[in-house]
Amino acid sequence: MHTIGDAFKAAREAGIERLDAQLMLSACTRRPRAWLIAHADDALDVAASSTFLAWLRRRAQGEPLAYILGEKEFHGLLLKVDANVLVPRPDTETLVDWAIEVLHGSNANPRVLDLGTGSGAIALAIKHAVSGADVVAVDESEVALNVARTNGQRLGLAVEWTLGHWWQPLAGRRFDIVLSNPPYVAEGDEHLAALSHEPRSALTAGADGLDDIRLIVEGAISHLAPGAWLMLEHGHDQAARVRELLERAGFASVQSRRDLAGIERCTGGHAPL
Repeated sequence: MHTIGDAFKAAREAGIERLDAQLMLSACTRRPRAWLIAHADDALDVAASSTFLAWLRRRAQGEPLAYILGEKEFHGLLLKVDANVLVPRPDTETLVDWAIEVLHGSNANPRVLDLGTGSGAIALAIKHAVSGADVVAVDESEVALNVARTNGQRLGLAVEWTLGHWWQPLAGRRFDIVLSNPPYVAEGDEHLAALSHEPRSALTAGADGLDDIRLIVEGAISHLAPGAWLMLEHGHDQAARVRELLERAGFASVQSRRDLAGIERCTGGHAPL
């Protein structure tokens, strides 16, 4: 593999999507994608060639591009990610957009909680969009919190990072809005095979995928200010069941929001006044 064109040919032969190949080669060479496309006959140095081939093998084995590159864009923020956290997905921006919509009509310093923060994507996107918000983020994984904390420091966004399992570290604290993208894939789901590189504990939640959502809903009222919102991301076929869980727990104005594909991706309601 001597030229940029050779590198792209190797990617095609490995079955790697064109955009993924361009992004990986751009990172290897520190050249923009447009430059690479226009200089297919230029020589590729040995170090870049070696790194690119190694990355091709990893991508061909199904490893997410974000882990290979070490970063992922989410809601306008470039986040560092690794295999200790889920890769932030565009679907979750639906949850963030809904929360921002509610927060813009709230008091000047709303108290916001992100349960199961992972890379910190939700918490940091909220803090970036609503600078006056007092944002707390919880995760039971210390290594995940380290990723999130690093992202917050690099972006200059102040979030309170808290170690613990769901509500456990938050005794006596109440919030104006709580968001969560918890595990919601059912054990044995056929899609898990394609997610083998991501942390299983952040993906699965019991036989029907709703175990963690149940725990969050059951403990929510005692941690919400009167009228405060709880908003949850869930699976493509779980909206009706999550609405039922919220209504049984006493939430009002229970509703779901659709993602860009038209799927009911998030469901929420507000605590009694």
